[in-house]
Amino acid sequence: MKDIQSHRKDEHVSLAEHFYQTQSTAGFQQVRLLPNTLPEISQKQVSLKSQIGGIVTDYPFYIEAMTGGSDYTGKLNASLARITKATHLPMAVGSQSIAIREPRLQDTFQVVRQINPNGLILANIGANHSPTEAQKAVDMIQADLLEVHVNAIQEIIMPEGDRAFNWLQNIGEIVQHVSVPVIVKEVGFGMTRETMQKLNSVGVQFINVAGRGGTNFAKIENARRHDKAYSYLQDIGLTTVESLLESQALQNELKIFACGGIRTPLDMVKSFALGANMVGVAGAILHSLLRNGEDDTITLITSWQSQLKDLLTIQGVQTIQQLNFKNLIFDTSLSHYCEQRQIKLF
Repeated sequence: MKDIQSHRKDEHVSLAEHFYQTQSTAGFQQVRLLPNTLPEISQKQVSLKSQIGGIVTDYPFYIEAMTGGSDYTGKLNASLARITKATHLPMAVGSQSIAIREPRLQDTFQVVRQINPNGLILANIGANHSPTEAQKAVDMIQADLLEVHVNAIQEIIMPEGDRAFNWLQNIGEIVQHVSVPVIVKEVGFGMTRETMQKLNSVGVQFINVAGRGGTNFAKIENARRHDKAYSYLQDIGLTTVESLLESQALQNELKIFACGGIRTPLDMVKSFALGANMVGVAGAILHSLLRNGEDDTITLITSWQSQLKDLLTIQGVQTIQQLNFKNLIFDTSLSHYCEQRQIKLF
């Protein structure tokens, strides 16, 4: 009989697809990319190479954490592993907490490494786990990096979720003791600069702001409740764009990643101009996989890789690092947000 945690994993996938929206609400529509009428560059000069946790990658985006922990999501992980192998993208697995508790479910995560033995793979564990358990998650899939997710809002809305969140010191100990680079990430509610400063104070160097606008775990967890009591929280948190703005003052000290509602290569370019070193995509890839299958999803990702190079070419830049605020213009609501939060854009 399927246990409640495995059933929850299946529910998350089903509800993520049910609530999927082609147009995200991550704030990218509030940011315009200024045209460069005279790019003065050849596409051959453009390089998409980036780094994730200090490891060089061919492309500046990766498949963000989604699945694992049940028979069904194990099969999805296998599909995603084949997709990442074909497209040379890094891939994060979903939370391995369930496999730490139930070793019989480890194969639903290990299949990723089995299919893609030379791929760049990110393990994933909650911030409430010990450094020893975090290392077990890494060892389970021979991961190259570890994502530690912080998800207090999700846990509070989740019927069976945690109700205690004393994480900061533990995160510092995980960073200190785990054998691979550690990325601390939200799950769709964004981060303030104050949160990033606290994480930096305990040794965190890599942060994924993971803002609101994509997969909505407030909405998903509320849908799982019989009483639907937290419907008023479905818009809680900061968007991905707001979160990237929050990171401005810390971008010399931290490597910033972004995910949450990234649907197109244009969203990626705007993220890079806002200071992201790498972006993660989950919902759009899951939607494509469930609707169209592996081959079409590989085609989609390959087209993104090509289009991303096109967009850098018409901006007249050779790397994503050359994109910055000079390439952008903000609408009045974002400008007002920055004024209230005392964020200096230039």
